[in-house]
Amino acid sequence: MPIKALLFDLDGVIVDTAIFHYQAWRRMANSLGFDISEEFNEQLKGVSRAESLDIILAHGGLTLSDETKAELAARKNEWYLELVSQMTPANILPGVTDFFAQVKAAGLKSALGSVSKNARLILERIGMLDDFDAIIDGTKISRGKPDPEVFLKGAAELGVQPDECVVIEDAVAGIEAAKRGGMLAVGIGEPTVLTRADLVAGSLAALTLNQVLSLSAMNR
Repeated sequence: MPIKALLFDLDGVIVDTAIFHYQAWRRMANSLGFDISEEFNEQLKGVSRAESLDIILAHGGLTLSDETKAELAARKNEWYLELVSQMTPANILPGVTDFFAQVKAAGLKSALGSVSKNARLILERIGMLDDFDAIIDGTKISRGKPDPEVFLKGAAELGVQPDECVVIEDAVAGIEAAKRGGMLAVGIGEPTVLTRADLVAGSLAALTLNQVLSLSAMNR
């Protein structure tokens, strides 16, 4: 099937708010009496807020009530939003603007597929809210990656079939979600990490739309 749509993850592909997440999660962990490293934070990429909290609490050896966990998750999000509110178009990662220009010129559809409940706020801050034909975020899904729900809903809103889509992701969980959804996957990062991706590039600056479209012919 020809490629008709591209579905983009947000964090690590369009912008890099990983440092903001890390700072907020670390502040929360510190408030509970333990610490988390940047290396530990890597396993939280592409994972929902609730799941991330469970991973962090397990790391700290803590078992808390659902009520307390909800309060901690809300507090972390407040700290994160304080940092996100300072974002501008300058936070858009290299190559993103040019790549989206290629997508638009080719007449392809595009959707955002992010587990973040703050995705719209971030897109507003960086001036990219109107660059997507559909936005699927954490407010529209019940299951996080590697479940394919976020991408399957994106395809449905765009009116295309899963095998007509390419997902562009930086997280292992996101690549897995794309494959489970029957979609092609382009990884942004390291080939040794994103081993299930059909193609890997260091960033959108190192990727051309023609490379992405060629995946359709390669996978016939």
